[in-house]
Amino acid sequence: MSNVESSKSLALVGSILLLLFWIPYGGVVLGIIGIILFIIGVKGLADFYHDNAIYQNALTGVIFYIIALVAVAVAVVGFVIGFLTFGLGFILGIAGLVIAFVFYILSASHLRRTFSDLAQKSGEQSFSTAGMLLWWGAILTIIFVGLFLIFVAWIFAAIGFSSMKPQQQQQQPFSYAPPPPISQPSPSQASMEAPKFCPNCGAPVDANATFCPHCGKQLRA
Repeated sequence: MSNVESSKSLALVGSILLLLFWIPYGGVVLGIIGIILFIIGVKGLADFYHDNAIYQNALTGVIFYIIALVAVAVAVVGFVIGFLTFGLGFILGIAGLVIAFVFYILSASHLRRTFSDLAQKSGEQSFSTAGMLLWWGAILTIIFVGLFLIFVAWIFAAIGFSSMKPQQQQQQPFSYAPPPPISQPSPSQASMEAPKFCPNCGAPVDANATFCPHCGKQLRA
């Protein structure tokens, strides 16, 4: 149980650090550390629930998120070049924003699946809310309202990791196996083991005896 608790704590810290991504200067570094801790924590939870799709969706979502950030950086560089040279930099900037938007939608879609699976496995509905807000936040990023929704989404994710109580895998019920039936002796065995009596005096005699020990009468073979 300690492993799942540490995984939950890592995912919680990672979610909190992702909230600090928007802080000037050090926010980017904190966000990168948060992504790493979040992935490690989700990997541990996926192993606990024996559902690797939880980890795969989270990893794919993070990769798409990084691609979106790189595209945003390219777009910024393109717009700067466009302002300085009045050239094709504007086209590069617009293309970068379009690519960033597409990959951000894909990232939110995969992270939403991760949070939906965690909500189903743990019963913590804050994960469902986080996934939904991430999805709508990614769509509405184009009008900047989405940035606020994304911020709130990671708050719900942190709440989910802090309050989740991982359910133990159900143990198989103990099955009682009845003892094997006692085999009944065959008729021949029964006849061999039945007691033997003297035909003359009726006294019990040994099965292998030749003469009756009571009356001395010779017994049949």
